[in-house]
Amino acid sequence: MFNRIKRIVIGRPLRSNELHSQKLNNLKALAILSSDALSSVAYGPEQILIVLATVGVLAFWYSLPIAVGVLVLLVALILSYRQIIFAYPHGGGAYMVAKENLGKNFGLVAGGSLLIDYILTVAVSVSAGTDAITSAFPVLHPHTVAIGVGLVAVITLLNLRGLTESASILAYPVYLFVLALAILIVVGLYQVVTGQAPANAHPAIGTPVMGISLFLILKAFSSGCSALTGVEAISNAIPNFKDPAPKNAAFTLVIMGIILGALFSGIVFLAYWYGTAPAETETVLSKLGSAIFGRNVFYYFLQGTTALILVLAANTGFSAFPLLAFNLAKDKYMPRAFTVRGDRLGYSNGIITLGLASIILIIAFNGNTENLIPLYAVGVFIPFSLSQTGMIVKWLRTKPEGWGGKLLVNLAGALICYLILAIFYITKFQQVWMTLLFIPLCVFIFQKIHQHYAAVGDQLRVDPSLKIMDMKSVDNMVIVPVAGITTVVRQSLLYAKSISDHVVAVYVGSSPESIDRMEKEWEEWQTGVRLVTLLSLYRSVLGPLSEFIDTVKAKADQSGARITVIMPQFITKKWWHSFLHNQSGFLILAYLLRMKNIIVTIVPYQLKK
Repeated sequence: MFNRIKRIVIGRPLRSNELHSQKLNNLKALAILSSDALSSVAYGPEQILIVLATVGVLAFWYSLPIAVGVLVLLVALILSYRQIIFAYPHGGGAYMVAKENLGKNFGLVAGGSLLIDYILTVAVSVSAGTDAITSAFPVLHPHTVAIGVGLVAVITLLNLRGLTESASILAYPVYLFVLALAILIVVGLYQVVTGQAPANAHPAIGTPVMGISLFLILKAFSSGCSALTGVEAISNAIPNFKDPAPKNAAFTLVIMGIILGALFSGIVFLAYWYGTAPAETETVLSKLGSAIFGRNVFYYFLQGTTALILVLAANTGFSAFPLLAFNLAKDKYMPRAFTVRGDRLGYSNGIITLGLASIILIIAFNGNTENLIPLYAVGVFIPFSLSQTGMIVKWLRTKPEGWGGKLLVNLAGALICYLILAIFYITKFQQVWMTLLFIPLCVFIFQKIHQHYAAVGDQLRVDPSLKIMDMKSVDNMVIVPVAGITTVVRQSLLYAKSISDHVVAVYVGSSPESIDRMEKEWEEWQTGVRLVTLLSLYRSVLGPLSEFIDTVKAKADQSGARITVIMPQFITKKWWHSFLHNQSGFLILAYLLRMKNIIVTIVPYQLKK
């Protein structure tokens, strides 16, 4: 039943040699890997206005020079990540750059930041999309969290079906959103040029503003930089592109940068010109659409596509998180389960982990986008900064042809990124202080996982000079715990006698009467196996059995013999039948598996009814 449902929901399994069919062309890659960056246009300009609104609408003209600063940073990041794509064509982005050029710990900081950032990508995107839905349909506002959780579940299932399939579905909303914003900007600019837009709704550029300060401007600038989140996703996901992957990835990155810059500039300018102020129950984009189009079909088209891309921008996280987790797991900093491809050739463990973590975050923050965005932006600007610094070190170390120009690009990017980080921690410390705990905690966990794998490797490594054929075999003492005379016990005894001449059956009884009865039945059964009976005054099977095994083991250690415990176990026909039987066998098994130098063998017997 489970497999049938799985096939319906996820689809048929794909062969390993079908991996090439899961590669993305530029059109699909632009949609699936740029949706996060493009969708941030819906809330990036609003974040600038939210900060400026604290001193009044007269300060809104500052959004224009702030937007220019954001565009300068965008250009620096696009040029920098284009260089990273060609320098590290196998993907990994900031993690690989920092690890190779700055050292392991810096790489882990970048990796941990990006993992947190991708979780926040999903949570912020879905929360913002839910805000767009509730702006158009206020009656849904009380159900924000439930809508967000449901949307994450749907996107998770889409990604479990495979990369190309999810890209084919998600490409349409992305391009429809770009079209909707392009129409909004063109119509809005037309109204401005023709005088149809209100001429007095905005303050004149240069208007003096009481209460404005450099601190506030920098805070607004850092908030606006949230529109640049997602720029790094393409450099992390180069293996998802069709060949030549680096060339296609670099081209897609540049196209994304051009579209992002144009849309961001247009929205900031129109929001300024129309005097659009942020509100708690309606987004700036919704107000702008209403002012330009009115509440007609074009407005609802804009809101619908905005809601879709904000929700589906989460797909950037679902594309990049599993690949980053794979790279960390390959380097033994995350569990090896993240290196395994699922039925549809995607890294399904990473996809499921991301979905669950995002749902927890949405519930914890009650779906409040504004509270999540500062964490989100800091999470991405830490790897931004480290990747820029790593590339600076790389150019200084290798000095390839034309390295001077490349160095200047990365140097400019690094200085701006570090400035923005400093602004974030100074101006929004109460909202971002958690990153100072979470990121070091991630690095600590990575190192502990790596230490574990290193320790396991040392213990499992074999010296080929020690030949098995030269090693002497040792005696094998077999212990079979029995609960009565049954078919399962018979099968286990026959197996035990096939591997050793020294077999002992052990029965734990709760009363002298039950022990006497078992001894008589055992003698009549004539198994040829000695029975040891143990009395348990407290009705515990594990206690007396473990003491007996400890005693036998101590003698075996002195003589150099091996101890094998054979566990008889019947398997019920239906899964729910197992709840009708006691689980003492599993408790014994769990205890034995933790004992040193004890071999444990399960002899299963499948029930037919």
